[in-house]
Amino acid sequence: MFSFFRKKSPPATPDPDKTVVPDATTVAPDTLPPSAIQKGTVRFSTPGQAQEDTPVVVSARTSWTQRLRAGLRRTGSNIATVFTGTRIDEALYEELESALVLADAGVKATAHLLEDLRRRVKDTKATDPQAVKACLVEGLTELLTPLEKTLVIGESKPTVMMVVGVNGAGKTTSIGKLTRHLSYRGASVLLAAADTFRAAAKEQLGVWADRNTVEIVSQQGGDPAAVSYDAVVAGRSRGKDVVLVDTAGRLPTQLHLMDELRKIRRVVSKADPTAPHEVLLVIDGNTGQNALAQVKAFDEALQLTGLIVTKLDGTAKGGVLAAIARERPIPVYFIGVGEKLEELETFNAREFAQALLG
Repeated sequence: MFSFFRKKSPPATPDPDKTVVPDATTVAPDTLPPSAIQKGTVRFSTPGQAQEDTPVVVSARTSWTQRLRAGLRRTGSNIATVFTGTRIDEALYEELESALVLADAGVKATAHLLEDLRRRVKDTKATDPQAVKACLVEGLTELLTPLEKTLVIGESKPTVMMVVGVNGAGKTTSIGKLTRHLSYRGASVLLAAADTFRAAAKEQLGVWADRNTVEIVSQQGGDPAAVSYDAVVAGRSRGKDVVLVDTAGRLPTQLHLMDELRKIRRVVSKADPTAPHEVLLVIDGNTGQNALAQVKAFDEALQLTGLIVTKLDGTAKGGVLAAIARERPIPVYFIGVGEKLEELETFNAREFAQALLG
């Protein structure tokens, strides 16, 4: 969605009277039609002052929505097929149940959606399958809406974000994308290379730091908790808005490594008693119900504050967000549909429901 943003000096404080336009100069929002601007990206909060959302140009958001629809096309097509007939009967509901389960929505969320759908169809007296589909879109949107939440930056300085996830979920790549997302909106970011277990992890994060023109704190073979502590101290002394802590990927069943995450959380709080302010779990959108299991396990261990869902392209089913909303409604701050820096965007329940249902 956003063009590459490079600067040598710390980014300036965002002007609330300006809108950032991808691959263009800034323009005053009052020069655009009201329908061209929407809220809901990253909120910068200054104590004692009103909070302002950074506006987004809808044309760019539309492009993003098209990529999301493309990523979920297979699932959307399977569900849309259910509504190609002319009758509303038990066969339709049975086919829909199968399609939702195959989309990784899970048994509980599927049962909830079907019960809600039957009620909506009765209340609206829908007689056409496409009207039933519209009711399903409304029901799924309502289920997913609690997952919408704006990421707040600035209530603490620096805002410390601890990023966790299993190997292969796209954690370090997501940190690179998130760094760009925040920097583009005027936040100064410091990266902490606390993944000292994986070979070349520090170097990989260093590449993202270079691409985003931000600073990085790392140690050769250092203790992950010590690196995290040093980064928080450095972030405060350098006046950074955000410190992003990269941690080693691990499965929830690897208890000794999960204990290492708990240690990082404890040590970070010694540098700042209120930190970490965000604990973000990166999950692969292709892993289905296993993603829900990861959310539950990491939440129990670390008290998650938000999710980043990656790889919602190709074979992604996406229905697992319905399962998460039903069983562990932790906010989804961002979703990604590819490897490019700009392919990370804020989660919108209605957009996602429409893309998932074709």
